[in-house]
Amino acid sequence: MRRSGVLLPVSSLPGAYGIGCFSKEAYEFVDFLAKTKTRYWQILPLGQTSYGDSPYQSFSTFAGNPYFIDLNELIAKGFLKKTECDGADFGDNEEYIDYGIMYESRYAILRKAFKRAVKKSLVEDRDFLKFKKKNVEWLFDYALFMALKDAHGGASWDEWEDELRMREKEALEAAAGIYAIDIEFYSWLQYLFYTQWKALKKYANKAGVKIIGDIPIYVSFDSSDAWANPELFWFDADRRPVRVAGCPPDSFAKEGQLWGNPLYDWKYHESTGYQWWIKRMKSCGKLYDMVRIDHFRGFDEYYTIPYGDENAVNGEWVKGPGYALFEAVKAKLGDIDVIVEDLGFITDSVRRLVKKTGWPNMKIIEFGFGGGDDTGKNEYLTCNYDKNCVVYTGTHDNDTLEGWHKEADSKDIAKAVSYLGLNDNEGFVWGTLRGGMSSVANLFVAQMQDYLGLDSGARINTPGKVDGNWQWRVLPNFLSPELAESIRQLADVYQRLPSEEEE
Repeated sequence: MRRSGVLLPVSSLPGAYGIGCFSKEAYEFVDFLAKTKTRYWQILPLGQTSYGDSPYQSFSTFAGNPYFIDLNELIAKGFLKKTECDGADFGDNEEYIDYGIMYESRYAILRKAFKRAVKKSLVEDRDFLKFKKKNVEWLFDYALFMALKDAHGGASWDEWEDELRMREKEALEAAAGIYAIDIEFYSWLQYLFYTQWKALKKYANKAGVKIIGDIPIYVSFDSSDAWANPELFWFDADRRPVRVAGCPPDSFAKEGQLWGNPLYDWKYHESTGYQWWIKRMKSCGKLYDMVRIDHFRGFDEYYTIPYGDENAVNGEWVKGPGYALFEAVKAKLGDIDVIVEDLGFITDSVRRLVKKTGWPNMKIIEFGFGGGDDTGKNEYLTCNYDKNCVVYTGTHDNDTLEGWHKEADSKDIAKAVSYLGLNDNEGFVWGTLRGGMSSVANLFVAQMQDYLGLDSGARINTPGKVDGNWQWRVLPNFLSPELAESIRQLADVYQRLPSEEEE
């Protein structure tokens, strides 16, 4: 079925209190998508962000981001006062998130809400207790991890005392008693997060909008996953990484990219029947309707860098788990909806793995014009797509179409203009949107910035850039009826609207 989607991170939604969240603005965005007949809303990972504020570096692969909790709902329930929220400093720029201020202010206000919940005995609420019991496998370790991080001034777990770092039983039991209130606080935040997200997703699904989520291939070293489950990772006897993740040197990064994530002990995962990965995919299946697996090529071969190196120059490729992992996932979870992120330097073995899974892969329109390939064999040119793919104007790592139009090599832009048949009357951005919408790909996804015609100031992330990423937000009142109708008409022309039976 031919369908279309919009990529917009939750954090990029407008609204009060410094960052997009599960507030009325999120519900209004769902209403907007429903009016356009757009059937997919793609977001970025919902995990709790750590240093650098990237959603791909989280303190837990299972925990949600407390920043996304709607404070207005807490006001309505009597946990907070509106004057308290209005008086807190969440930054004064509607278009960009100030994460430094957000870290200081958001948790302070959430602790006020928690204290009132404790006074009202709402932490003994049956639903909250049920939530804790249902998620005990990861929730307690996560909450204890966060409590210990606070107690250690935010230091990474590898800097804690040996008895805590190595998870000695007596030390953990003592910590659980000392930090019982903090453990309850972080558990309660997860209850709020999951309750509010579940309500928003239910609303979207009822409106005919499905959620595309994102699962990073790796977890952060400074995470409850690595601390509580060291057997999952390529660690030495002292629980230090042997080698870490990254990308090799290329024309964009002469020293490569040193991500620093711990690598998996794939032999251990194989010995368990890939149980942890099955649990992870099952969790994503509950959060989202479709899952994009990030850096898919790492399951075929992954780049390993000696721990302690300052760059990625001395890395090497190591064989990954291959299809065995996905065979195990499918055997347990059935035919789940997945999008494969197979961008970057892709080998024939990666292509074979993608084909064997049967899952659609990704195409980026911009990539069709930047490689200097005039033979017609460029796989990102729309004429070379097959139906089983998802075409994007760009991902969170790409510039907006308007930004690309202004900054790209003039020869690349000339190729795009000629290939897509663009003209001055239609405009470069809207003509490129038409190029993606008209392709044979079953699903077309555009960044919201592209429908709004925004330039590089609205870019989400620039790989290799240390700061200034993940901050952009749409301004209020961006969802005009005229824009909704224009998007709907474009989808209608290229037969991407749902059938009458689906309405």
